[in-house]
Order: sequence, then structure tokens, then C-alpha cells
Amino acid sequence: MSKLIYDGKGAIFGRFASVVAKDLLKGNSVDLINCEEIIISGDKRLFAKKILAKRAMGSGSSMKGPKYIRVADRLVKRMIRGMLPRDRAKGREAFKRLKCYEGNGPLKDDDLKDIKSFAHKKPMKYSTIKEIVEILK
Repeated sequence: MSKLIYDGKGAIFGRFASVVAKDLLKGNSVDLINCEEIIISGDKRLFAKKILAKRAMGSGSSMKGPKYIRVADRLVKRMIRGMLPRDRAKGREAFKRLKCYEGNGPLKDDDLKDIKSFAHKKPMKYSTIKEIVEILK
């Protein structure tokens, strides 16, 4: 269908990801830029602790899971995957149309003209994906 470009700078993750998931399921291809600046409400240590606990469940050989990534753009992509019905063909196809980038990525200046950005009100306690990734490393 069409190609949409979203800017994650200052966007609250849950609200942002639900819009992205809906657009993917409608058949659009979506590029996310500035993934490391997406906001997650709550305590960053608690969020990182949940990810580390899930990662510890898969300790053993390298074939065991679940796998949680330590790179900002791939972590965002993994979390958006949870909002898609990946057990169905339309969810798997929608996930293939999602691309996430740190910064502007390989997009050119003429592509960046029609960016959609979100102006969410920031919560009292929040952290960015970049801060959470630093804890995970």
C-alpha cells in the first residue's frame, strides 16, 4: 500500500506501538526512526529487571530462548512484535513490513519530509529505550 515514516522522539511506547501495529495490519510498510528516544513510563530498573529475568529463563545452550536483544532498534521491533498476531499469516506479513532505525538510518532527506511524529504528554517517571539498553549491557 503506502510507506509511512514515524519519528519515535518523545513518543510514549505503548500508544506509539499500537498505532504502528494498526498501520502494519492495514497493509502499510512502516519505518521507525529515532527508536532510541522512545519513552517508556515507569522505573527503568524495574523494566530492565523484567527483561533480564526473561533472558535468564533461557540460560543453557545457545538454541534455548527467549532471546532479548541489547540494541535499541531491535528491542523496539521485538516489543512491537508482541502487538501483532504472529501466529497468523497476516501478522507475519505485517511484521516483515516493519523497519526500525537508530537515528535517521539509511533514509534520505527527501524521504524525511513527510514524517509523522507524536506529541504525547510525558509522564512523571519515565525513561528512554537508550537508558534501558545501557542497563542491559
